[in-house]
Amino acid sequence: MSKEPEVKKHLVCGIYTRKSTSEGLDQDFTSLDNQRESAENYIKSQQHEGWTVCDEVYDDGGFTGANIDRPALQKLLAHIKEGRINCVVVYKVDRLSRSLLDFSQLLEFFDKNNVVFVSVTQQFNTNTSMGRLTLNILLSFAQFEREIISERTKDKMSAARRRGQWLGGRPPYGYQRDEETGKLIINQEEADIVKKVFDLYLKGNSALEITKIMNNAGIVTRQWSTKAGKVFGRKDLSSNRILYLLKNYTYVGKVDYGGQIYAGQQAAIIDEATFIKAQRLLEQNMVDRKPITNTESTGLLTQILRCKACGTAMIHTYTIKKHKHKYRYYVCVNAQKRGYDNCPNRSIPAQLIEDAVVDRLKEFLANKKEDLPFVKAEIEALLSPIWDTLFPVEKRRIIKSILKEVDCNVATKRIGFTFHDSKDRLEFDAGIRRSKLKKGWRKDEAIVEEPKLRQTLILAYQLRRLLDDGTIKGIAQAEKLLHLSDTRIKHILNMLMLSSTIQDEIINASSEVLAAVPEYKVRDLSFELDWKKQTELWQEAKGGSLEHHALSLLTD
Repeated sequence: MSKEPEVKKHLVCGIYTRKSTSEGLDQDFTSLDNQRESAENYIKSQQHEGWTVCDEVYDDGGFTGANIDRPALQKLLAHIKEGRINCVVVYKVDRLSRSLLDFSQLLEFFDKNNVVFVSVTQQFNTNTSMGRLTLNILLSFAQFEREIISERTKDKMSAARRRGQWLGGRPPYGYQRDEETGKLIINQEEADIVKKVFDLYLKGNSALEITKIMNNAGIVTRQWSTKAGKVFGRKDLSSNRILYLLKNYTYVGKVDYGGQIYAGQQAAIIDEATFIKAQRLLEQNMVDRKPITNTESTGLLTQILRCKACGTAMIHTYTIKKHKHKYRYYVCVNAQKRGYDNCPNRSIPAQLIEDAVVDRLKEFLANKKEDLPFVKAEIEALLSPIWDTLFPVEKRRIIKSILKEVDCNVATKRIGFTFHDSKDRLEFDAGIRRSKLKKGWRKDEAIVEEPKLRQTLILAYQLRRLLDDGTIKGIAQAEKLLHLSDTRIKHILNMLMLSSTIQDEIINASSEVLAAVPEYKVRDLSFELDWKKQTELWQEAKGGSLEHHALSLLTD
């Protein structure tokens, strides 16, 4: 009985070539052509085994072998999935990849799709176990070689930086690159602006104030473009950019590398004495903030609240006044970086916006919960009485599982919701308002008006009378009647705890004298039970401004 002839497997071979740099690719015969020609000759030698060359070209010129993010390689992998190729031929193993991890994943992909892998110069293929062993050994050495090259490059760059050389990239503002030498040279127009920034800072202006001055003068960041033609820059300055400029050692002709300062090869724009003064002032002005926990720094709407006017995020933050009271609010990133004048929203009291979002969300979900693709348990938790007992972290998780984004607009007093898995945006009336800006005290304006202290004290007596005769039943009713917070009502009533002498002076002193005493200085006096001590603190608060008036009352 005769044997049937063995059927040879027909292999369609895709030739993959790669070169790390684009240098020389414009020549008539390149390294890629050499790799392809060698592979084609090898395939021809295997014609008797049923090997043929695929017509598609898979050439990656100017791409590193450290990753697989290469267009020709991705096209090759796509054609393998489609079944158009069942053999991959390369000139050397490291042409396909120099990463052991990437290569092992590629081999697994080839094996899964029944693809043979062949290296022309290293004489093996993955059809045999010996070929696979040899392949792994060669690849290990290829990765080792890549890491050695990387270390040598880093060492060379480190040595160059220590010598003060500029190694490329976008030059700092105030400098430009000399096309012939590759060194940094001064751009006089920008250098004058750099000098102006240092001058303004040393005259007592903050980084934010300098930002406003520069933006009002029409000064913007430098414009630059990529090789692909994308244009960047020409944006308003931010306070972060100003601070970076003030700390940059490049402007004194030096180089900051790895925390060490070396002499640079570029000319200085700022003299060293001026730079040192600026660093000392920066150190003095640095706010020493205590470490804060996640619950302190994160609000209910963290990462999802955006400013509708600016299109930027609003971040949660807080301030502590008089070491007692903590005030939370969300501030627009644009307002924080470029000044509050640049944003109509600027900052919003945190509790106000959070309550508005929760209330409107509850109203909406109460009738729509069956139609929405959210986790029903999350909605039930939000709508049930248990919501008020949940920890802030759990509340935040539930809100973020329902809402993808929340935007707010103080001008229209509206908030917008964007839900997960939906591009639709819903708007709701919310009655939100922005935080009050601190307004500098002006004595001339305060004199014309009735003094705030006197107004507050008179209101305190009126409130006490209404509470005593039962017209107002409790603080809660007073809040609704006067549209004031519980804290403000208590501040007003505490004025009655001042000594009779201090109260008489507040009622009888001239507007000019009382205008010099802000209410917050008097507020803490009410907690002092010793009236003698109260009087001493009152004199300190007045700064002696009422002394003359008190004497005149006694002599009249």
